[in-house]
Amino acid sequence: MYLTKEEKQELFAKHGKGKNDTGSAEGQIAIFTQRIEHLSQHLKTNRKDFNTERSLVMLVGKRRALLDYLIKKDVLRYRAIVKELGLRK
Repeated sequence: MYLTKEEKQELFAKHGKGKNDTGSAEGQIAIFTQRIEHLSQHLKTNRKDFNTERSLVMLVGKRRALLDYLIKKDVLRYRAIVKELGLRK
């Protein structure tokens, strides 16, 4: 696995509410972003790996759904996570 348990806890501690709070929207978005970056790097070298491409598209959709939820629920939290992760230009 490309992320160890400690790296995941560090991501949740940095972006979520705590290192054991894996259910917060911010923590999930951070993990999805990390996985999307990992899969994007994989696809740069393996451009015909269509299963990975499909997984990447599904992850982007899940992250988009969480971001949509967050913008409806709390705009300030949405803006903070987008700024932290650098998702928008």
